[in-house]
Amino acid sequence: MTRSEQLLQLHEKCNAECECKLKETATRPVFGDGNPDTKIVFIGEAPGKKEDETGVPFVGAAGKFLAEMLASIGMKREDIYITNIVKYRPPNNRDPEEHEKKECAAWLHEELGFIKPDVIIFLGRHSMTHFLPELKISEAHGKLVHRKIPNFPTEWFFPLYHPAAALYNGGMRETLMMDFKKIPKVLEKIQESKK
Repeated sequence: MTRSEQLLQLHEKCNAECECKLKETATRPVFGDGNPDTKIVFIGEAPGKKEDETGVPFVGAAGKFLAEMLASIGMKREDIYITNIVKYRPPNNRDPEEHEKKECAAWLHEELGFIKPDVIIFLGRHSMTHFLPELKISEAHGKLVHRKIPNFPTEWFFPLYHPAAALYNGGMRETLMMDFKKIPKVLEKIQESKK
């Protein structure tokens, strides 16, 4: 069985076990997508309308913007893995609530444990505060954070603004693009730390 098939099996198991109430209103779960052997995992907040329709994360306008930013550092979606804190679309695209994040947390942790990334890149405050609740996205964006979390596959985190927020805010868009361009240096720094 390939790593991709093993990961799909993990998603199907977690979906069957997940007790998140959003299951009742969503069309389908939205599994993480991308390269199971990558060293970079991006985590957003929750599926939107397009994701709920297709079952693939980041396929709407924010996804197109993310693909552009990846291209700006010589990467493609196939090079990374992308998932969300919450696996089902909240009604009317509202923010996921704390209890919904907790109900999907075991799934996310299993997924990350399978991939074992070197770095987790947070897309927006919801994914960041799930792991690092004391941080503020306005202060932490674009800065590499080193934090040891017990029984967790990585110690490195890189918060960014969410592409959806940046789409409608020119200043935030500029900031996000500048922060995104730091990713190759961030990866170099993490590799150095392993030596």
